[in-house]
Amino acid sequence: MLKLMGIGIAVVIAGVLVLAALRPDSFQVRRSTKINAEPEKIFPLINDLHRFNSWNPFEKPDMKGSYSGPQSGQGAAYAFGAGSIEITDSAPASRVTMALRMVQPFEVRNTVEFNLQPASSGATEVAWAMHGPVPYVAKIIHLFIDMDRMIGGEFETGLASLKTLAEKTQ
Repeated sequence: MLKLMGIGIAVVIAGVLVLAALRPDSFQVRRSTKINAEPEKIFPLINDLHRFNSWNPFEKPDMKGSYSGPQSGQGAAYAFGAGSIEITDSAPASRVTMALRMVQPFEVRNTVEFNLQPASSGATEVAWAMHGPVPYVAKIIHLFIDMDRMIGGEFETGLASLKTLAEKTQ
């Protein structure tokens, strides 16, 4: 009986390892919303990390972080307990690209992108995306944790907060 259980456990482990090996080598999470404000009003709320953190759902009240570099735009950075985020590129009123680096619980090097596209009647379509590599160990974890659902929900919360803030300042 123990031998059969051992074989069963080995088959399950082998199955998980094979399934993980078949998963993609990268991931992407993307959410978007329409905000009733011009891109020029929304852009500074993303391009300035101080203002970004006023609506960023990942920034928690008890986090102690430090800002470095310029106030906004390329080179502006924010270091927090387990990592950092830095603006690597920005195009006024249209795009902000950031590098997210984490050291815990796993080392992560992802790219975060915000794209602002003018829509009808002075509104703006704002897309928030994150993509990066998925090492083999992370592929195993992704079998059990849906990154799109987990991070996507936070993106939706953040975009709703950004929408409220941007539309309030109209």
